[in-house]
Amino acid sequence: MFGRFCLALAWLVFCQHELANAAVNEAPPNFIVINIDDLGYADIGPFGSTLNRTPHLDRMAQEGRKLTSFYAAPVCSPSRASLMTGCYPKRALPIPHVLFPGNDVGLAPSEVTVAELLKQQGYATAIIGKWHLGDQPEFLPTRQGFDSYFGLPYSNDMGPAADGVKSNLGDPLPQPNANVKKKAQGQGQPPLPLMRNETVVQRVLAQDQTTLVARYTDEAVKFITENKAKRFFLYLPHNAVHFPLYPGAAFQGKSQNGLYGDGVEEMDWSVGRVLDTVRELGLANNTFVLFTSDNGGTPRAKNTPLRGHKASTWEGGMRTPTIAWWPGKIPAGTTSDAITGMIDVLPTLVTLAGGTLPTDRKLDGANIAPLLFGEPNAKPVRDSFYFYRGLKLEAVRSGSWKLHLEKGELFHLESDIGESNNVAAANSDVVAKLRAIADAMKEDLGIDGIGPGCRPLGKVHNAQPLINHDGQIRAGFEAK
Repeated sequence: MFGRFCLALAWLVFCQHELANAAVNEAPPNFIVINIDDLGYADIGPFGSTLNRTPHLDRMAQEGRKLTSFYAAPVCSPSRASLMTGCYPKRALPIPHVLFPGNDVGLAPSEVTVAELLKQQGYATAIIGKWHLGDQPEFLPTRQGFDSYFGLPYSNDMGPAADGVKSNLGDPLPQPNANVKKKAQGQGQPPLPLMRNETVVQRVLAQDQTTLVARYTDEAVKFITENKAKRFFLYLPHNAVHFPLYPGAAFQGKSQNGLYGDGVEEMDWSVGRVLDTVRELGLANNTFVLFTSDNGGTPRAKNTPLRGHKASTWEGGMRTPTIAWWPGKIPAGTTSDAITGMIDVLPTLVTLAGGTLPTDRKLDGANIAPLLFGEPNAKPVRDSFYFYRGLKLEAVRSGSWKLHLEKGELFHLESDIGESNNVAAANSDVVAKLRAIADAMKEDLGIDGIGPGCRPLGKVHNAQPLINHDGQIRAGFEAK
């Protein structure tokens, strides 16, 4: 009897050991990051929309976890730099606003991106959609760790008005005005190039814009399918729902919210098709999907209950509707209000992939996987957050308190998420604490201008647009 007991005990210990080894040796997941352009906080059902129908995102939230204090940047390029590098935008891409076609600066080739780090772990990497971190050869995503690229190198409004990029679907094209500067009319911008890797596939005109969401989605499904037996990282940054609004033909006039609602509902369809592909291929239990927006919505969007819009450091400018999905890992139907953001994408993905974070440079993000998984002892990865608009620090947050520095306005976000009740006068100690937190950045990123912790921009000589104003494709970038 005693012998059988010992044998059973030994077997139990062996099984526990094997289970522990299985957990340790569990295959790293696939990653899909879906980044929408200019989506408002309350533009989707999980975050309160009653106008736009988003059944696929509703399901994603029901099966995943909403991140309700997830921060990006006020505008496009800085936000994307943060996602790629795990840093505050100003550290990796110290620019005052966004990058434009033909700029001679961009994300430095010396920056280490999430794609490069995942590629080191054997991942197939692809970006499908909007890059916006530089359109010169040295700055393209194929030089920053991505095996393949299909999409626009910047925003879909950055081109000549005659091509339809300054007007929505159905609107008459703006006519040149001799009394208005060319730059203000978009006449100074070259045509939009749709690229595959480092080849310009075509010049994008108005009708082409109506096909972008569907083409990106087809490319995403193809990439997932072709790499189903490998580990993969898919970065899917849609140009939608940025102005100009060009929803696909199947969605035009179908929403209750005009062209904008049509675009949001098409974007939801795209998310659904990607998630359905993951499910159908049997990859759901080993694929982490993050859905977010690059900044807050514009006035055409709905940011309720947040104050402000894109390009501001009010919550409505930087807090984005974010959902994390990984069946069996991320608890279904849950929410976290912990302070998280684009800066956490790189550390989280690379850690989950079994990779090593760079030690030769400062990162501002952290691994938020324990928080995503709802681990009982998971602690917030930060108490403070810095709100930069370009090169200027405009606000800081600590816990639920947020201070706008210029006017000294203090808001308690837990009880006043809309930043409507300035309580600075009654909380001078809190104001002093937050000003001290802001002052701590003087010797790092700086309060305004370039601080000592800002890394150099990438810079090239003789920068040229990918398509010149006469419609000629830059030499070396022509389709073969």
